[in-house]
Amino acid sequence: MKILVTGGLGFIGSHTVVELQNQGFEVVIIDNLSNADEKVLDGIQSITGKKTLFENIDLREKAKVQDCFKKHADIIGVIHFAASKAVGESVGNPLLYYENNIGTLVYLLQELQKKDQASFIFSSSCTVYGQAKDMPITESAPVQPAMSPYGNTKQIGEEIIHDVSKVSGIKAILLRYFNPIGAHSTAAIGELPIGIPQNLVPFITQTGMGLRKELAVYGSDYPTADGTCVRDYIHVVDLAKAHVIALQRLLENKNSDKVETFNLGTGTGSSVLEVIHAFEKVSGQKLPYKFVDRREGDVIEAYADTKKANEILGWKAQSSLEESVASAWKWEQKVRA
Repeated sequence: MKILVTGGLGFIGSHTVVELQNQGFEVVIIDNLSNADEKVLDGIQSITGKKTLFENIDLREKAKVQDCFKKHADIIGVIHFAASKAVGESVGNPLLYYENNIGTLVYLLQELQKKDQASFIFSSSCTVYGQAKDMPITESAPVQPAMSPYGNTKQIGEEIIHDVSKVSGIKAILLRYFNPIGAHSTAAIGELPIGIPQNLVPFITQTGMGLRKELAVYGSDYPTADGTCVRDYIHVVDLAKAHVIALQRLLENKNSDKVETFNLGTGTGSSVLEVIHAFEKVSGQKLPYKFVDRREGDVIEAYADTKKANEILGWKAQSSLEESVASAWKWEQKVRA
């Protein structure tokens, strides 16, 4: 069973490839290496003992997408990660996000709808809820006006998938996940952003290694317990396993609708300062940080109600915040050794 994983050399994608291979799937990775390194293939192989088919393709090039599907005509499912994902960058460069996140989704679905039946797992985001009124956030929470172009691309992406599923053999699961962190227990793969990290934990670990002078904490006056933003931080391996379970649900025709939606998180909200303190505990060192102005596009708090995924998918996050941060720190130390 051949599965296409777009963005498969990225943080979440690479961990998902490992879990797919562990379950016996054959995997084809598409990645344009814009925020990933081809050496990740070696890390994946060191864990699973299996080689992965890799296509260096920019999904914005429609002809190359078409050629890839011709070459791998036996693809039965797609897990779609490839997208630009930084909230702040999307505010400053919205057209990049609309081209990269919407256009590429359209090209993939155009190829999939040529098949009699196909399974599609979409990497969505809790950003579709905007600043939800009630916590924890359930799947029935209203989709709020997006607070950033990035969030808007996820909302539009979900709408496109709903529309296409009605007129094709495509069935899909939309996975709205919260904040992935951590690394594989082997430290063979992990989060390694190119340039300045856009996510909290890699910025923390790089600061811990002395690569960054100090961490900037965006805002200290939010209406939260300690004044900093609250998020639901989920270990990337827990998240990866959920993608495989969701895919198997579609392949086994256990889905109840053509398009299903699940939140993926721990169900617990942690503030920026709590993540910093977790790092200080597992690393045994103080982290230099300073408070700066709030960042446009950031919501106050967001954490998941995971009951639906727990009960229907039979999936539950296993790792604690400290365990997740510790694995990220182990990975950072190995990379910089």
